[in-house]
Amino acid sequence: MEEEPQLQVEVQVEVEVPCYFLCPISLAIMRDPVTLPTGITYDRDGIESWLLTAATCPLTNQPVPADCDPTPNHTMRRLIQSWCALHAADGVDRVHTPKPRADRAAVATLVSRVHAAATTGSSAPQPQQQLLAALRELRDVAAESDRNRKLVAVVPGAVDVLAAVFAASANAKSEGTAAAVRDEALEVISSLQVPEQCLRRVAETNDALVSALVSALQRSSAASRARAALLLERVTAALPPSRLVSLPEQAFREAVELLRDRPAVSRSATKAALHVLMRTLAWGRNRVKAVDAGAVPVLVDMLFDDGAERRACELVLAALERLCGCAEGRADLVAHAAGVAAVGRKALRVSEVATDKAVRVLRSVARHAATAAVVQEMAQAGVVATLCLVAQSEQYAERTRERARETLRLHARAWRTSPCLHHHLQAVYPC
Repeated sequence: MEEEPQLQVEVQVEVEVPCYFLCPISLAIMRDPVTLPTGITYDRDGIESWLLTAATCPLTNQPVPADCDPTPNHTMRRLIQSWCALHAADGVDRVHTPKPRADRAAVATLVSRVHAAATTGSSAPQPQQQLLAALRELRDVAAESDRNRKLVAVVPGAVDVLAAVFAASANAKSEGTAAAVRDEALEVISSLQVPEQCLRRVAETNDALVSALVSALQRSSAASRARAALLLERVTAALPPSRLVSLPEQAFREAVELLRDRPAVSRSATKAALHVLMRTLAWGRNRVKAVDAGAVPVLVDMLFDDGAERRACELVLAALERLCGCAEGRADLVAHAAGVAAVGRKALRVSEVATDKAVRVLRSVARHAATAAVVQEMAQAGVVATLCLVAQSEQYAERTRERARETLRLHARAWRTSPCLHHHLQAVYPC
């Protein structure tokens, strides 16, 4: 009788990590231990991220100076490295010696160089080249990591200096050192994680910033146009309504041009242009400015892009809803050969938000721009049938359903005469 083979069970022993090797913030093994003046050691990534938004030691709650540069704890790092090497067979990863990293003092020095080169008062080649070199060094520092981008953003005066340099060089021609300065400054400032309150302060104190971004949208390369669009989105989100009402007409022309050129630009730039429209159309005469820039036909054409993301479609319909808040916007929509049909086409197909926005647009058209031809077009294009389905479907919010019913009531008498709609309308309004 053969003996059954014995199963060998491998028992993995869990290695207990010494508690003093763990960062008090992340509770993970420290890769680059540094010590604060309070005497507490943390992993560099954890404590530097903490100090960007707080000015205290997390464990002791003692104040930490704003210009504090944590001291590398080489002894602790060597102990951790030795322990990890000793337990490598147990699956413990090795801790490598960290590379030198940028600190506040080094970044502040770079910012001072940028400021000094930008304020020499001369357009001669040498100061411009010095400015370009300093900007490129600052760009390389920011490009290394999220930590560095946060660090540059919180160095006092850094965002103000970069915004001033960018605004001053925005009118440069497409080639030359000045144009390179403009693009480098834009690349750095658009990559930074600038707090909204800081961006608002800079935009309010630098009147030329918005105009400079509009100029960059008009003159720059595809990459710089995308960065300008993303930064303009953040600026318009930070500015108060009192500043948004005075946006130049060219800002809307360039935003619409970005949407028109969407096959050649990134999706993030397209979304940024949509957000700029969304955040500005509610104020002053901005809706008329956008209509004059050709926004309505471009947005309608975007509704036929079946490969568009759900959020992009929602933004398009939301922008159309705001544009239909003015007579010029409604006139452009009904004048488009497929305008009303395109809006109705997206209802029921994308999301509840998109359906609600589409119903709002159709209600605005039915209430304020419904000529006999438009009423007939809404029936023939299937828009009325779509409204009937929305009005009866319990998957939509009651407000959306009521808007659909309100739209149907506006011209129910005309639509009841259509044989293909009689059944749908009877279900909504039984005799």
